[in-house]
Amino acid sequence: MNLPDIGIHLPITDPTWIFFLVLMIILFAPIVLGRLRIPHIIGMILAGVVIGKYGFNILERDSSFELFGKVGIYYIMFLAGLEMDLENLKKNLLKALVFGVLTFCIPFALGMWVGMNVLGFGVGASMLLSSIFASHTLVAYPIVGRYGMARHASVSISIGGTMFALTVALFILAGISGMYRGELDSGSWIWFIGKCVGYCAFVFLVFPRFARWFFRTYEDNVMQYIFVLALVFLSAALAELAGMEGIFGAFLAGLVLNRLIPHVSPLMNRTEFVGNALFIPYFLIGVGMLINLGALFHGGETIKVVLVMVIVATVSKWIAAWLTQLVYRMSKASRQMLFGLSNAHAAGALAMVMVGTKIELEPGVFLMNDDMLNGVVIMILFSCIISSVVTEHAARTMALAEENGEMDMTRGKEDERMMVSIANPETVEPLVNMALMMRDPKSKKELLAVTVEVEYDEAKKQAKLAQRRKSLEQAARIASAVDVPMKTRCRLSTNAATGILNTASEMNASEIILGLHHKHGLLDSFLGSFAQSILKGTHRQMMVVKCLIPVNTMRRIMVAVPPKAEYESGFYKWVERLARIGGQLGCRVHFWAHPDTLQRISGYMNRFHGSVRVEFSPMDDWDDLLLISSKVAFDHLMVIVCARKGAISYQPSFEELPNQITKYFSNNSLMLIYPDQLGDPLENFTFSSPRSQAENRLYDQVSKWVYKWMKKGDEQG
Repeated sequence: MNLPDIGIHLPITDPTWIFFLVLMIILFAPIVLGRLRIPHIIGMILAGVVIGKYGFNILERDSSFELFGKVGIYYIMFLAGLEMDLENLKKNLLKALVFGVLTFCIPFALGMWVGMNVLGFGVGASMLLSSIFASHTLVAYPIVGRYGMARHASVSISIGGTMFALTVALFILAGISGMYRGELDSGSWIWFIGKCVGYCAFVFLVFPRFARWFFRTYEDNVMQYIFVLALVFLSAALAELAGMEGIFGAFLAGLVLNRLIPHVSPLMNRTEFVGNALFIPYFLIGVGMLINLGALFHGGETIKVVLVMVIVATVSKWIAAWLTQLVYRMSKASRQMLFGLSNAHAAGALAMVMVGTKIELEPGVFLMNDDMLNGVVIMILFSCIISSVVTEHAARTMALAEENGEMDMTRGKEDERMMVSIANPETVEPLVNMALMMRDPKSKKELLAVTVEVEYDEAKKQAKLAQRRKSLEQAARIASAVDVPMKTRCRLSTNAATGILNTASEMNASEIILGLHHKHGLLDSFLGSFAQSILKGTHRQMMVVKCLIPVNTMRRIMVAVPPKAEYESGFYKWVERLARIGGQLGCRVHFWAHPDTLQRISGYMNRFHGSVRVEFSPMDDWDDLLLISSKVAFDHLMVIVCARKGAISYQPSFEELPNQITKYFSNNSLMLIYPDQLGDPLENFTFSSPRSQAENRLYDQVSKWVYKWMKKGDEQG
């Protein structure tokens, strides 16, 4: 009987065992190295060094590392574009450009001098080495995301500078390659630039429109994720066809899809999860397997090249960050962030190394010799270590400073606990997604979901209860997909409104979100006895939502605000909620209100949500609401801020609002907001300051009528 050979032969070449061992490294390396205070990214790279052919030669670097490694670096660049705060980047565009010029020119100039005068390289090799110094890769970007600093100004500046430096470096690389191949002439340069411009125009014009149509048509989560991944690789492939690197295309794909994939959404969570769990670690392990630490002990020349490369690459990037800090008077933590994100050399450096090893100066002599190759690869290791350590320290400092700063800001978050009322299975996803976008991302309080069953027939009751529980399970799944806890409750009650009110009181809900099925009439279904009962039974904020398209495909939010809305105690709460939606969607929020109200909204937005795009239009008369209907498109969200009877901002025309909405906004996504009537100073009313403001409203109406009559007389005269 022949027993199977169970001996282990190194390196392991079987794909199954390779994949298994890589998964074990991804699983246990952070645990082991975390005890040594070694950053996660560095742990992956060091693990690759250990198992690679220059370490213990445990695994063979097969084609899976090439494939998954490329996917991993594409993922890093894609997430960098996807999570970028575009409005923040626009505000800091000049700073990003200045930093990009500095972080390219200083390393390039210093690298040219060192390469020719210290290391004795030729002009071509020195240019290639300088391009490697000047470019960098956002290897440490996942650290920034983990600390929630992805939208910080210094991060936006770093990303903008990265793309500038990388783009220029790739242009130079193309020039070096063409020079040695005899293809460098004015015609080829014009053709290359033309291809790049055509490619960028195609991605910016076609991708967003195609993606918006796809997200509206297909709501399956798996299909949406595969679609996004396909666009990333299509953009990378088209970039390579245009003569650029695929990493630039991946970043561009993230940039154009930025506003279609909200930061707090199941799709974003799945995208980040898959990348951080598999593809990015695979890439980092593959980078480590290329590093030959033994080359440091083979000769003095290798050590000299490595030391010079590491010192020049690090010092030049630090000088660029330091000069940017001086010019714009940035904080120390911001300088550290600029330096940390711009110091790592990985994808761009590896791409240039591969090109250099293929350019043959003469038979058997290549542009990049072994010393230079070993120096670059070891420089990648040291630069990634320095980048990760510095970036983590900067991100931690910024997070602590931001947390301490916000402790003194009173923005009505302390009682935030949203409750979603679920009645129709078709409205579960848009309602929960809307609640997720309005929720404070830093809040630790769970979302609430409640459904009420009022069926008296025992036979029908069980079937409907089963349906209600499925709806609650669906809501919980959507929330869990973005790592947000949700508490659900299925309630039996003799009255739906009473059940919702009692649940809201028991669970201390700060606001209630109701859904409206678009096939039903607004007047009869919600603004009848049901909504009125809830309005009368609570002074908490209530929002009635109708979504005709997926929330992430909405391009603009139109907000109609009644006069004197700023005097309501819940004024800043609903402004905060709409600002969060605008920030998550990256869309423009257009407020229509009285000039005094607009002034208060503008001040709040500038202070707390400066990155959100806002527009303001005066609306002196609430009757002008109908004029807005002509400006509301199908992919806009129409928000109407209402008020309960007796409130300061209540208008008699609110009585006609259901009919007006049914007539003019029936084909639009809609949100009706009834703000809080709680808190100081409106909680306590006296004889001298009654709750009803009817007398004031009557006075205002009479005054307005007299003014218009006198103005008309003057015009006729």
